[in-house]
Amino acid sequence: MNLSCLRNLRRFQQFAVSIVLLAVLLPTPSAAQKAKAARSVTVADAQKFVADAEKRYNDAIIKAGRAGWVQSNFITDDTEAIAAAANEEVAKLVKELAETARKFDSLKLPADTARKLKLLKLALSLPAPSNPAELSELTKTAASMEADYGKGKYCPDGPQGKCLALGELEDILAASRNPEELKKAWLGWHQVSPAYRARYVRFVELANKGAREMGFKDLGAMWRSNYDMEPEAFAAEMERLWQQVKPLYDSLHTYVRAKLRQKYGPDVVPATGPIPAHLLGNMWSQQWGNIYELIKPETGDPGYDLTTILTTRKTDALQMVRYGESFFTSLGFAPLPQTFWQRSLFTKPKDREVVCHASAWDIDNQQDVRIKMCIKVNEEDFVTIHHELGHNYYQMAYAPLSPLYQNSANDGFHEAIGDTIALSVTPEYLKKLGFIDRVPDESADLGLLLRLALDKVAFLPFGYLVDQWRWKVFSGEVKADAYNRAWWELREKYQGVSAPAARSENDFDAGAKYHVAGNTPYARYFLAHILQFQFHRALCREAGYQGALNRCSIYGNQKAGAKLKAMLAMGQSRPWPEALKALTGEDKMDATAILDYFAPLKKWLDEQNRQLSGK
Repeated sequence: MNLSCLRNLRRFQQFAVSIVLLAVLLPTPSAAQKAKAARSVTVADAQKFVADAEKRYNDAIIKAGRAGWVQSNFITDDTEAIAAAANEEVAKLVKELAETARKFDSLKLPADTARKLKLLKLALSLPAPSNPAELSELTKTAASMEADYGKGKYCPDGPQGKCLALGELEDILAASRNPEELKKAWLGWHQVSPAYRARYVRFVELANKGAREMGFKDLGAMWRSNYDMEPEAFAAEMERLWQQVKPLYDSLHTYVRAKLRQKYGPDVVPATGPIPAHLLGNMWSQQWGNIYELIKPETGDPGYDLTTILTTRKTDALQMVRYGESFFTSLGFAPLPQTFWQRSLFTKPKDREVVCHASAWDIDNQQDVRIKMCIKVNEEDFVTIHHELGHNYYQMAYAPLSPLYQNSANDGFHEAIGDTIALSVTPEYLKKLGFIDRVPDESADLGLLLRLALDKVAFLPFGYLVDQWRWKVFSGEVKADAYNRAWWELREKYQGVSAPAARSENDFDAGAKYHVAGNTPYARYFLAHILQFQFHRALCREAGYQGALNRCSIYGNQKAGAKLKAMLAMGQSRPWPEALKALTGEDKMDATAILDYFAPLKKWLDEQNRQLSGK
């Protein structure tokens, strides 16, 4: 599933950073004013503040959500201005509430009030220093880095020639099989980020100052505090999960390297060690699905083509969504509300420009849920629809909760739920829909498993190292004069990839990834890739399924549906280990579910690696 999957703008405390959070200069209380306020507040004051904050927050995000929907569906200068103004109102409010929440820190509060205040305080992924001049500087610095990233282009023939934007360069990485062309595209994009390297150094200084004023050691510690555990404990948890999946990744890496060596030759791909980053079909080597045709097994074809089946059946966009809805109703969920069908966008209009990227929306924090995508009748969008509806059903399940709890248990859960549902789009499910006459033999699963592993398993080390690099930068462990060296040390250590050409500290390769330039926390994506398999295994167990985990579909099993529904209804009202236990019976994240799912592939990869190495 595409990692940039957009969400409703209401999820400020969990989803991508909103630079505008810093765009409004707020009056900062003096130390004396803060001390006086701390002496005078009571538990009743805290409870009243929370009640008022939730109402204001709810009203503001509904307004912003509506403006965002209109802007995405009617792209004009006016709608962009309206949406920006609504976002700015929310940003100003979130910053105000987060800072005001701190004045109740000294009170012993009821658990519910304390949790809501904590969520408010952690709502800022980019806390501003209280000094107005520094706040203004941070605002401009952050905005300029994101803007420079967005405007970045590579002009191979100079500024007067044709310039290539990131999307065009990504297309080259995905489709070209010429290693020199691939290298040129990779190096071209990575020329964009050195321009804001110095600004990033200053950004780190100012953001850390803001985090310390909020009571955290540094910005990385503040981000890690979002997970209902101590910051260092969360870092250790990430490493533990990575070590669980590393043997599977190593087998995949070894196989892919050998196949690429066969394709490009020993002068391009080494027999051992890291794979050159430009050969893996993606600008950041984070997903390798684009090179499937180069490395696919000779046998293991599932024997059907879902895209062909859908087109032959004359399936239209609306029916594609109906299939997704029927998956959830088969689990015991209610049908989607009528407003969903009236207000969602399913096809690209002919009379205007829209944002076609698939996204799930929760407009009124109740039942006005929608999806927005320009559906194509193919296998990818069939799976994507199931994923997006997973978000919508999560949103409806926690709608009865108070506004601050209307979110997933942690920021990895929302994406994980959508992908968990997508894992049930199996041959068995397709047979139940009448798409295929028989379920292929298990030997036909290899192609499906390898293709999925190239996206899911290949992503894991990158999903881990992006924030690990930033945690080291924010803490000061990695100094400004070692940014690039540290980045590539981590990429070689965890991903086993190397730069296509010599790099130096004049480069800023971490900044060539949007989430660094745009200050968007990244650990959520790693967690989502772990959790989706753990959820899938637990639901299959609840359904009484026995057999290869990759063949399980919970379609039609209301016992599994009831388990899922109960967890979704918890929202963010309880610490995430409790939500995890409600669904899985386990209170720790466990990556062994990934090993179970890909067990047939792991066995095959190890056999192939022995043959390819001549052992």
